[in-house]
Amino acid sequence: MNTGKKSPINDRRRFFLTIARAIGLAVLGGLTWSAYVSEVTANRLILRPPGALEEEDFLATCIKCGMCVEACPFDTLKLARPGDNKPLGTPFFEPRDVPCYMCPDIPCVPVCPTDALDIFSVQNDKKELDIAKADMGVAVIDDNSCIAFWGIQCDACYRACPLLGEAISIEYTKNERTGKHAFMKPIVHADVCTGCGMCEKACVTDKAAIFVLPREVAEGKAGDYYIKGWDKTDEKRLENATSKETRTEISKDSALDSLNDSGDLY
Repeated sequence: MNTGKKSPINDRRRFFLTIARAIGLAVLGGLTWSAYVSEVTANRLILRPPGALEEEDFLATCIKCGMCVEACPFDTLKLARPGDNKPLGTPFFEPRDVPCYMCPDIPCVPVCPTDALDIFSVQNDKKELDIAKADMGVAVIDDNSCIAFWGIQCDACYRACPLLGEAISIEYTKNERTGKHAFMKPIVHADVCTGCGMCEKACVTDKAAIFVLPREVAEGKAGDYYIKGWDKTDEKRLENATSKETRTEISKDSALDSLNDSGDLY
């Protein structure tokens, strides 16, 4: 007769249920960790707060406390959440949404408890906080979509730049198409640009024609094979340089003979 009461789970059945739950949790944990690792490594285009260490060191040092986010008066900084395709819990910002407004007292940096945001990197020679020393990234211009390169007068990014006339300048060139107008082309000076993104925010095109990228992504690297002979400081890179000589068949001839060799032309 059915009394409506559930039969007690015997020990054998309980054992297998426990095993099944454990396997399920392990699989779920593995998927979660897999997703986390994927988000950690998938995106090289993350913009960090002022003073952030190199990305690998930053990830090893940041404890995801959110204190820098709380200290930001403009709600520029956000903590990465699942689905952001960024290391979970780490601070970042998106200039087109809210740029860094270059606070003179840089409140997000001193509150960092682990020095993942290095206060010394945003100090000048007098050991004073100097937001112009920040290196969050560098602005890049897409001259195909920038209307200033079309000949339409626009200096929105230039006017928005907090380092007016320094990080972005305007280059005037003749518009050969019309013969009587001038191009007003914005030029980014990477050695001055802090990557604040105020130019990206101000850009008038639907999708910003000027945008901030991490410096290691935006800039190339000449390497030690090429030196600016006119720049004495650049020659310091040669102090510990080594050389390697490669000889081929053509090396048997002098450079002049090799250049003058007509080969099979005759």
